Amino acid sequence: MTEGKISKKIILFAFPIFLGNLFQQLYNVVDSLVVGNVLGKEALAAVSSTGSLIFLIVGFISGIFVGASVIISRYFGAKNKEQLSLAVHTAIAFGFIAGIIVTIIGVVFTPWFLKLMGTPDDVFVDAVIYLRLYFAGGIGIVMYNTCMGIFQAVGDSKRPLYYLIIAAIINIVLDILFVAVFDFGVGSVAIATVISQFVSAILGFMKLTKVDGYHKLYIKKIKIDGNILKSLIKMGFPTGVQNSVIAFANVIVQSSINQFGSVAMAGSGSFSKLEGFAFLPITSFSVALTTFIGQNLGAKQYKRARDGARFGVIAGISLAEIIGILIWIFAPALIGIFNSEPEVIELGVMRSRITSLFFFLLALSHCLSGILRGAGKTKIPMIVMLISWCVIRISYITIMVKIIPDIRVIFWAYPITWFISSATFIIYYKRTNWLEACD
Repeated sequence: MTEGKISKKIILFAFPIFLGNLFQQLYNVVDSLVVGNVLGKEALAAVSSTGSLIFLIVGFISGIFVGASVIISRYFGAKNKEQLSLAVHTAIAFGFIAGIIVTIIGVVFTPWFLKLMGTPDDVFVDAVIYLRLYFAGGIGIVMYNTCMGIFQAVGDSKRPLYYLIIAAIINIVLDILFVAVFDFGVGSVAIATVISQFVSAILGFMKLTKVDGYHKLYIKKIKIDGNILKSLIKMGFPTGVQNSVIAFANVIVQSSINQFGSVAMAGSGSFSKLEGFAFLPITSFSVALTTFIGQNLGAKQYKRARDGARFGVIAGISLAEIIGILIWIFAPALIGIFNSEPEVIELGVMRSRITSLFFFLLALSHCLSGILRGAGKTKIPMIVMLISWCVIRISYITIMVKIIPDIRVIFWAYPITWFISSATFIIYYKRTNWLEACD
């Protein structure tokens, strides 16, 4: 990342991440396709409505590991072998502990979380089964993200792609086998996901023990270094809070959608699967920017970092908007793939027509956040997201739904708060010199 043509380096790094996310999104879509068409709209609502709750727990842990990614990329860029090795082994050790925590919290508190969200009775039982089985595999889920984050931090985005393709194929095959062939029910969808995540986590872990580089993993050296862990948490905690805040806000939003019944849940949940495709370039360029900025700041190449940031933002928002336009145009046919009931399609199309043309704002916020994280300034994105995507979004929905009891009011919360966060980031960039601040 510290040498060669900037656009080529970022694209070559981001493209495998994009493909990996595409496969992940595809197997998430297959979950909903199989469930929606085989088990019906109530089962589809149960699976689709749990995404925000999953991200609330897993997203916090994943956010903390962003700190590890930033630290590893800095040491890698500076060619600091000793500290890089300590960071890798600390991240792995912490990943095991975090996986156990996710499992316990998810399994024990799932019913309480779902009741808090106001999950309807006709969906509740299936949602509890799905979530408990999903969180039972917490270690596999967290360790997969940990290993893939290490590869990406050192500039290897191809390895995570290979393992994600394998996971996607396993998940799709097991989904069809468990649900469509053996009729095992909603819980088997979660089991398929957990199995596929464990396989990819094991593959990533074993590869780290065999790589020829400073980031090679030695099983006997897996332990927590106090100073590294302190830096990891200091750097990653704001991003973890940011992820949880966003997820918490989405849980509140989902609770409001739940009040409109299982049809609204199924329609809105179906669009959420499509919306995930717009996140593909956003996530890809956000991760690429974090690694690019981190490595180049570690190598003290400040102009290169600034030029890379500019290119990444333009590429990210352009691709996200193209996808948004395509979803807007083909929304009726795309929503109909998940469930053929007219009411479900109508709700899904309604949400897509309100939000999809504003995906460029979502991309802008995430790409600028990725740049700041790579620069080690993780508190700024946390504060911006906390205010705009949590406080303002929840306040808007709470007040406006009482005044106008229409589900469209909820859907408009997204583009409104995307605009606020993007405008805030732009003002910050214009008024500060973030590169000099990091020097």
